[in-house]
Amino acid sequence: MVTRGAFAGAPMSLLIQGVSADRIAEVAAQAATAYRAARPRSAAALAVGGDAWLGGVPMHWMKDWPQPFAMLVARAKGAWLEDIDGNRLDDFCLGDTGSMFGHSPAPVARALRAQAGHGLTYMLPTEDALAVGALLCERFGDFRWQIATTATDANRFALRVARAVTGRAKVLVFNGCYHGTVDDAMVRLHGGQTEARPGLVGQAADLTKNAVVVEFNDLAALERALAAHDVAAVLCEPVMTNSCMVLPEPGFHAGLRALTRSYGSLLIIDETHTISTGLGGYARTHGLEPDVFVLGKCVAGGLPAAVWGLARELAARFAAYDATRPAGHSGMGTTLSANPLQFAALRATLAEVMTPANYARMEAGAARLEAGLSRAIAAQGAPWHVVRVGARVEFICAPGPLRNGTEAEAAHAPALEAAIHASLLNRGCLIAPFHNMMLVSPATTRAQIDRLIAAFTATLAALFN
Repeated sequence: MVTRGAFAGAPMSLLIQGVSADRIAEVAAQAATAYRAARPRSAAALAVGGDAWLGGVPMHWMKDWPQPFAMLVARAKGAWLEDIDGNRLDDFCLGDTGSMFGHSPAPVARALRAQAGHGLTYMLPTEDALAVGALLCERFGDFRWQIATTATDANRFALRVARAVTGRAKVLVFNGCYHGTVDDAMVRLHGGQTEARPGLVGQAADLTKNAVVVEFNDLAALERALAAHDVAAVLCEPVMTNSCMVLPEPGFHAGLRALTRSYGSLLIIDETHTISTGLGGYARTHGLEPDVFVLGKCVAGGLPAAVWGLARELAARFAAYDATRPAGHSGMGTTLSANPLQFAALRATLAEVMTPANYARMEAGAARLEAGLSRAIAAQGAPWHVVRVGARVEFICAPGPLRNGTEAEAAHAPALEAAIHASLLNRGCLIAPFHNMMLVSPATTRAQIDRLIAAFTATLAALFN
């Protein structure tokens, strides 16, 4: 939201979510100068070695941080990381959820060291694999599981199953959703119509032929879309997470489940971000009943791995389909998926890291963080709010609560958020670059949480005063 008005003695200044645009620019410039001064070794190393990489970094998302150049990480442990210039940061990004349980949890590190001496991949199962199957059922429910390397792959494979057993082509997603880089989810609602998201690189296929978008929390629109009887599956985050977090309204998930069953569409719950909710994810914590359960990022303690599972009845339907399909490639699976390193890390994470005690610690720390950020916002009279799902906390630079993806997009203030992120980093606190997300891990200390609250409070004072 951009308006004109007065604030804190600055009459008729351009305001962005209550903050002077001029002041945002000043804070961002000061943060960039301080960042450069603190990281001469990183700058020099990138100048020498970055040219071999497209765009100067090995994966283009690494350019999305609001700093002048990427920091080069030297090491990380628990809830901190250190760059090659010796700057240590309290890490609340944690690999954008990939290391939600902390960097290199001890059980996972031990399991990887042990397995590394026995081979890295052989496209055959291990005894760890059998243990992991039982642990997945114990943690998340009675599903029939498969392993992938990323949640993007897991979602792709789940959609193939949904289309196979229903005989339908379309997938329904919610406006503003996040499901990795699944093509079918790269759509948005614009002017009441489904269209491809702008900015997609090299997009050739017409995504609107097999995808439909409605707003989160809008059961009436959902029913209208499902009534066409051409939707194979609804692919759903139980909480909208990737751009200004949106919580489900009371009754939404019950209505979603009832409508998908009524119209013969499957329900895929993607817990890749909402695993922060508690043991078993949002679905187990809140009693949801998905047909397909998908989880990636942190499920193997930071090692690349994802899981997708079919409910018993759906697994039987797929087995019947699979027995009659023509011989040939299924279009599902990748050679390095379900390798023994993944199983070793999965077993250690599920048995020793993803525990009730660790979740209780994370929940308590996140509640402390939520309260502290809310106090800082209230002290400045800022028109912002804080939202939390278990160990995941976000500040949103707009009034709330938000109801859907359109409201979340309108609440997004890129320049303001970038200035806040950069200011926090220079005060020793790293949060996610893509949105205002912070995670509390089992390794995160109360002192680290309090330092982040203090850094946020100081940043708001710099912006508003």
